[in-house]
Amino acid sequence: MKRVALVKNKKWQIPQLPSFCRPFSYVTGRPPARCARPVDGGVCPHLEIPPDRPAGAASFHWPAKFIANLPVTVTLGAVKIGLLQLNSTIGDFAANRQKLVASYEKACAFGAEFVLAPELFLCGYPPRDLLLRADFADTNLAALAETAKNIGSVPLCVGYVDENSERPGRALRNSAAVLQNGKIAWRTHKCLLPTYDVFDEDRYFEPAKTTAPFEFNGRKLGITICEDIWNDEDFWPERLYRRDPIKELIGQGAEIILNISASPWHDGKEKTRLAMLQRVARDERVPLAQVNLVGANDELIFDGHSVALNRHGEPLALGRGFAEDVLVADLDAGSPPIKIEWPAREEKVFSALSLGVRDYVRKCGFKSALVGLSGGIDSALVAVLAADALGADQVLGVSMPARYSSEGSLSDAEVLAKNLGIRYEVLPIEPVFQSVEKQLAKVFAGTKPNEAEENVQSRLRGVTLMALSNKFGALVLTTGNKSEMAVGYCTLYGDMCGALAVIADVFKTDVYKIARWINREKIIIPEASITKPPSAELRPDQKDQDSLPEYETLDAILQAYVVENSSREEIIKRGFNANVVNDVINKINFSEYKRRQAAPGLKVSPRAFGMGRRIPIAQRFRL
Repeated sequence: MKRVALVKNKKWQIPQLPSFCRPFSYVTGRPPARCARPVDGGVCPHLEIPPDRPAGAASFHWPAKFIANLPVTVTLGAVKIGLLQLNSTIGDFAANRQKLVASYEKACAFGAEFVLAPELFLCGYPPRDLLLRADFADTNLAALAETAKNIGSVPLCVGYVDENSERPGRALRNSAAVLQNGKIAWRTHKCLLPTYDVFDEDRYFEPAKTTAPFEFNGRKLGITICEDIWNDEDFWPERLYRRDPIKELIGQGAEIILNISASPWHDGKEKTRLAMLQRVARDERVPLAQVNLVGANDELIFDGHSVALNRHGEPLALGRGFAEDVLVADLDAGSPPIKIEWPAREEKVFSALSLGVRDYVRKCGFKSALVGLSGGIDSALVAVLAADALGADQVLGVSMPARYSSEGSLSDAEVLAKNLGIRYEVLPIEPVFQSVEKQLAKVFAGTKPNEAEENVQSRLRGVTLMALSNKFGALVLTTGNKSEMAVGYCTLYGDMCGALAVIADVFKTDVYKIARWINREKIIIPEASITKPPSAELRPDQKDQDSLPEYETLDAILQAYVVENSSREEIIKRGFNANVVNDVINKINFSEYKRRQAAPGLKVSPRAFGMGRRIPIAQRFRL
């Protein structure tokens, strides 16, 4: 069906053609598909150029006869897109729906003509094996129907879980519904299902075999769901999927690309995502808007940074990072682009971790947290994050000195607590440690003190923190960093005790950088906590480097082996000492059993321990 939103004598700006042919780009400013043949002089062999076009003119009049024979849909009008960058709680359908409707009304008041909400927003993302419960899927569908009753003439597109009636196939689909005038007006389903890193969607969902644009006020909107837009052949050197839903929609005349997303964050992800979306908008010469989930669910942190782009890939609006936001963006090509300046890397990681702590504690039904304060930099950073996330009045710092604890460590912990304004308690474990030594004296007779006695101290601290947690209903936050977790420099049932491993995906070298950033304006973390040699203080004169290489070296090896999946030989070729590399890798492999029993850790790197790195415990592959 042809539709023309032009009038006679309407002047059109002629877009500049790329080096290859873009069929109909003179007409619409964007191609439905790419031409395989390059062209000379920017002339498209598939499109008859109007005879009255002046040579070199920036605009011209389209003859009525030419307009009548246009082979594609043409529109001129812009559309104001509302982006609801919201934080959902998995399974809290009533609260999610209430927040959604209130934000929709806000976007409408701002002038939105079409509103987007994130992927699977009604049920929360990722629901994982809750999807295997029929009552979970049914409640989600009921929430969708109830939401539709509150939607007026301005459409709302929201993510939900739909049933799949086709067999054979999985029972569910990852879907988007357009709600309008109290009804479900249209549905579409996700085509590309990510099954890598932290994603496991192929376990639950059936992919859509086809996709089609949604007709809205004479416009064709290409509505996609998260991964569907992450397969551009020009952006990625290697693609995971044979299909490209964006190309399919453009080929069917889509004039605007819309994407609802739940794209989890890791360091640098916001820049990669924006660059990819800009490439899609620029190559396809279409305006593009993406709404992204914000908030944290278990290990995953969602950064928001929803964006609207014009057909040149220039940003028209950008959502806040790590906070809810409601945006309305006019996708008219005439709207002026904005300049994006990203915060410092340390600020983004801090904001992500603070959001992760806040959502984990509150979504689990708690209000407060406990942190064991050693006087060192790791526990100091976790305490700062807890106070930022929950408020100083909801954090208790506990020092638990024993015979090897230095006076400096105690004073540093006390100063930190005072600087943060958190409650602080000193509960020595030395009397209990002596009792355990007495209990074990007969069995340990004739042996030299070693890790056994050291770990007793760590475990007594864990017992103390868990007792406080049980008594006062506060969650214990563990303080181990990624460097320590990687090589097993941590104690099961000791310093690993807790509900959330806040910095388990932060290398030690980055802990120092974030601490310096925290102190950029005034001293919050005592300087001694940053400058003194790190020590567990479990034996006389103990230092981390008694057992580990320097953290700069250790973290570089861990980055290569854990994050980048480099082999032992590849790492050695980079100039690292072979004996050090072998020792580090052996420690990583041996410590898998510890990490399997660790608290969930907030993910802020491209590859974190836990759900994104699934290594067998009982295995002998050592290359």
